[in-house]
Amino acid sequence: MEQQLHPITAEQALRFEKELLPHADSLFNFAMHLTNYKEEDSNDLVQDAYFKALRFMDKYEAGTNPKAWLFTILKNAFINEYRKKAKQPTKVDFEDIIHYQQDDEHGASHLDFRDDVFENMMGDEVTKAISELPQEFRTVIILCDIEGFSYEEIALIVDIPIGTVRSRLHRARNLLKEKLKRYAEQFGYKDKRS
Repeated sequence: MEQQLHPITAEQALRFEKELLPHADSLFNFAMHLTNYKEEDSNDLVQDAYFKALRFMDKYEAGTNPKAWLFTILKNAFINEYRKKAKQPTKVDFEDIIHYQQDDEHGASHLDFRDDVFENMMGDEVTKAISELPQEFRTVIILCDIEGFSYEEIALIVDIPIGTVRSRLHRARNLLKEKLKRYAEQFGYKDKRS
């Protein structure tokens, strides 16, 4: 089933360009976290979100938070794609098997892309710690502490009650604190409460 664009007005096209397109980098960063740092999937997700935003420009209300609207679309697109993939049988790419066997024959170990990225980043322990959080905690931390959304906006984006946002954020920050405690101690920081 092919999606069709509804004709948009010149005003909607201008609003799309001025209010929505500038958030592409933030959307991509959020998509990277949702897809576990799979760049191709993240690009597809952002493209899908912008396509849907353009398709539904008549539903976008001027004066509302365009970034929150886009993040909601992106999150819903991610969930829909996840559900669609979960219903499909597992597919195996023959090329992946060949590459895996060749790597195994040459004694190379298979590394997760995230491990490879973090291995080359000195001092980026915070990013690594965030990426290791469970999805529901990672999402609220990114939306609140990195993207700067309010609790109310996060509740709308993630479609959960505001109390759940607060609870998840509290738990996520505590998990991060524990993950980063040793790292901070290496640099001479001490918890004055103990």
